[in-house]
Amino acid sequence: MDENEITILNYTKEEYGDEYRNHIIEQYKTYLEMADRISQRRQSANSFFVTLNTVLISVIGATMSNKVHMSNTLAILIGVCGIITSYMWYRLIRSYKDLNSVKFTVIHKIEKNLPISLYDLEWELLGRGEDKNKYLPFTHIEILIPWVFMMLYFLQITIIMF
Repeated sequence: MDENEITILNYTKEEYGDEYRNHIIEQYKTYLEMADRISQRRQSANSFFVTLNTVLISVIGATMSNKVHMSNTLAILIGVCGIITSYMWYRLIRSYKDLNSVKFTVIHKIEKNLPISLYDLEWELLGRGEDKNKYLPFTHIEILIPWVFMMLYFLQITIIMF
């Protein structure tokens, strides 16, 4: 379904009654809070995965420097687990990106029924994400980090094997 075909209002002001405007504003505030919570969960997930990957890379690195004695098979297994974990992290970032994109589409639609459209204006001033000189979405950078870890794991596995 095309985003322009989607309507956000279920009732007109006349059908709904006196609390129409107040309820729109309250739902809007709640929805903004939910969007912020998604961003907080995304940041927590990123912190978790950075910590996990740092520990795994450190363990493999310590093994390679002979500070810790571990079989090559176990080191390779840890590397494979790191690659899988990093890929899951990448997919999670993509999911959060998609969810945030939809949330802001809804926010823009709600704002069309409010006196001012702050988020839509902000997005317009940022070139709607199309001008990299005005705005480079955080996701474009964030999504590279799991790939860097995957490459480190691959490199470490390759060094251990050969």
